[in-house]
Amino acid sequence: MSTKAAPPVEKNEYIDVVFEDLTHEGAGVAKVNGYPIFVPQALPDERAKIKVIKVKKNFAFGKLMELYETSPYRQEAPCLVYKQCGGCQLQHLSYEGQLKAKEKQVRDVMQRIGNLPDVPVHPVLGMENPWLYRNKAQVPIGEHEGGLIGGFYRQGTHEIVDMKSCLIQAEENDVLIQRVKEICSKHGVSAYREEQHKGTLRHVMARYGLVTGEIMLVFITRTAELPQKAAIIEEITAAFPQVKSIVQNVNEKRTNVIFGDKTKVLWGSEYIYDYIGGIKFAISARSFYQVNPVQTKVLYDKTLEYAQLSGNEAVIDAYCGIGTISLFLAQKAKHVYGVEIVPEAIEDAKRNAALNGIENAEFAVGEAEKVIPAWYKQGIQADVIVVDPPRKGCDEALLETIAAMKPKRVVYVSCGPATLARDLRYLEDHGFRTVEVQPVDMFPQTMHVECVAWLERKEA
Repeated sequence: MSTKAAPPVEKNEYIDVVFEDLTHEGAGVAKVNGYPIFVPQALPDERAKIKVIKVKKNFAFGKLMELYETSPYRQEAPCLVYKQCGGCQLQHLSYEGQLKAKEKQVRDVMQRIGNLPDVPVHPVLGMENPWLYRNKAQVPIGEHEGGLIGGFYRQGTHEIVDMKSCLIQAEENDVLIQRVKEICSKHGVSAYREEQHKGTLRHVMARYGLVTGEIMLVFITRTAELPQKAAIIEEITAAFPQVKSIVQNVNEKRTNVIFGDKTKVLWGSEYIYDYIGGIKFAISARSFYQVNPVQTKVLYDKTLEYAQLSGNEAVIDAYCGIGTISLFLAQKAKHVYGVEIVPEAIEDAKRNAALNGIENAEFAVGEAEKVIPAWYKQGIQADVIVVDPPRKGCDEALLETIAAMKPKRVVYVSCGPATLARDLRYLEDHGFRTVEVQPVDMFPQTMHVECVAWLERKEA
């Protein structure tokens, strides 16, 4: 009876390696006799000494000890807490290097998972300024030496790294949250203590409208009451006239989930407003709204380009969220049907359509893989189908329906290149041809990359 060979490395062993790739989490990959070792902060083409810190049957983890040869794309990370914080993975890689790594990631999965080596994958559409882009800041709150702290969790822990500013968040949100911590500390608001399930303030969230300049502040509390609420609101609104909405969300449960079920407006409006292109959006505390509006416009422009609408088409938008893509499409389509599983998102989609005077878009609540087949049975035919699924990709029932409906084209917007490649393979095997794939960098300084794929129906 044959036994599988033991791993070629041992825990606490020091070895010299050359890195050949990056994982989807941004760690460098080195191989010893084909056995992969994942090492944070390492880059492809670098030669280094590492220490093996954890050995598994099929892979190991290591720690970077000494660099002998560095990548031409290596840079000093500008963030002071980069190595402690888990928010970014790639600040030590130049932006040019990041875009190349993301393009390679997409090309690799197209070949390895999709078996589509000949599909054109374009260079990633990056940002002119790949910093300070996130319009939503959501920070856990803790206590240290009698005052409130807030920031991100240290990698792999629930220990809060306090920070005054974050290089990928909008400065407006950073300044507000820093001041909110000071004001709440002064008024004796206690931080939530996870172990004891005691204390009041769990998280603070700020949402910023890039075009309008409007800000929403959300207190997420364990308790129904926020102590010294009136005094806190008065100080915040006096210091920040751009704050248009202050909201409280109550989460009484012992859970890692950020939001609870109860949300109430403490001051101002229930919504702030922002624009993507010419479309205006109402954003509530719980609305899904893309965190990088600059690149969202780039992503949606490409989606519209690939849809090739002349004004006569019926379009289905699966996984439509609050209607962001649907409303872009409605400007050029005859009619758009949007479907989304979250009822609140569909309410937002209808509100956003009304806000923009768009009457040729209608929205339904439900699972795309159930609603769209029902539409098909009712005789609704789509010339173009747009899908923007979660990271797990499209449900197979939806892919089967797309194949049965035979639209002229499919535009697939993806936040997970691996599941995109898998689903493209299915559609290729069921009557479609992938024309090209355009990656878009929505999240600079991280390994995430979004893609838009354009598919045409193969002629009989």
